[in-house]
Amino acid sequence: MKKSGHEGSPAKLRANLFGLRAEWIATAWLLARGYRVLARNFVVKGGEIDIVIQRGTTIAFVEVKARKEFEQALTAIQPNKRRRISRAARAWLTRNPWANGSTLRGDAVFISPWRLPHHEIAAYTINIS
Repeated sequence: MKKSGHEGSPAKLRANLFGLRAEWIATAWLLARGYRVLARNFVVKGGEIDIVIQRGTTIAFVEVKARKEFEQALTAIQPNKRRRISRAARAWLTRNPWANGSTLRGDAVFISPWRLPHHEIAAYTINIS
């Protein structure tokens, strides 16, 4: 991992805590809506998934985006990020062959201060092939 020289800065620490808190909020939000959490912070070389959830025969790979402004969160999943999520989803499916045949989708939970979380179903396309 490349070091930027700001790993220990107060701003970096605040940003990390903001992101971790957002992932906990998103997890609680999804659990309250009847989803089962299968994995959190699934990381492989070249990819990562914040949360993997299941409800019925559907499995979703969830990206959590937290921004100070809600509109910024909505536009935060760029093509490069979608490729990284897809790479990690393929690895997760390889390690969990029982999930083959499930309906798969890429969801997002957007978090911003003073607003309820927004769960966007099928927010982006994942490439499993």
